[in-house]
This record gives sequence, structure tokens and C-alpha cells, in this order.
Amino acid sequence: MPDPGQLPGEYNIVVEDEYDLFDHRVPIEEFEEMLRENDVPDEVCVVGLGAVFEDEEAVNELSRLMNRSANSLETRHPLPTIQFAVKGSFQRRQRDFELQAGGDLFRLSRVFGPQIDRRSSGWLTSPF
Repeated sequence: MPDPGQLPGEYNIVVEDEYDLFDHRVPIEEFEEMLRENDVPDEVCVVGLGAVFEDEEAVNELSRLMNRSANSLETRHPLPTIQFAVKGSFQRRQRDFELQAGGDLFRLSRVFGPQIDRRSSGWLTSPF
């Protein structure tokens, strides 16, 4: 059984102070390059998600890369475990979740799509 916040085969979106994070941490830009090159490690923690929401084009590019890489990630063996460590908290908004960082709210479905599930108060998952 995987540790909380470390479910293989799903994007794990975790509040960084609430769960153990992988030692291999990369900024969003490096993760995007990994997706472009189809070179995502088996375990990786992505940091800096909140900053992406400040630029609509950056949100669209990250979402596009993640969608394009979904099939490749889903068929790998073993399935990779990808964490997104965020600062802030999660708020439920109808059938969506928002990241509350400072005084701002960011709809997570813009990056992860609509299939986000709450695992606990500080942990969400979304399929590749």
C-alpha cells in the first residue's frame, strides 16, 4: 500500500506541509521538459504550481503537455508516482476544487481536468 500522497498512476496534489514529499523535486518548467521528452522519472515531486496560474498561457501549456502525455504515463510499468506540492489549501467549489494560495483561488480543473478526487483535506488525486 503506498503512503498517503504517493499513489502511483495518478497525479497527487498535496499540501506540502502535510505529507512526505519525494526527495527528487523539480520546478514546473523542468517537469514540462520531462513531459516533452517523455522522460518522467518513476517518482518526482513538482513544485511551483501556484505560479503557473498567474499566466493563462502557462496554464494552457501545462494542461496541453499533461494531456498529450497521459497515454504514455498510463501504460508505463511501473506506473510513475507524480506529486504536485502546493502551498495553501484546497477549497471545494461545486464539482471542482480550488487552490487557495494567499488571497487567491485557482481552479485546479484548468490543469488537471474535471476528474479530481479528494483523498483527505490536504490531498487530491487526478488521473493522468
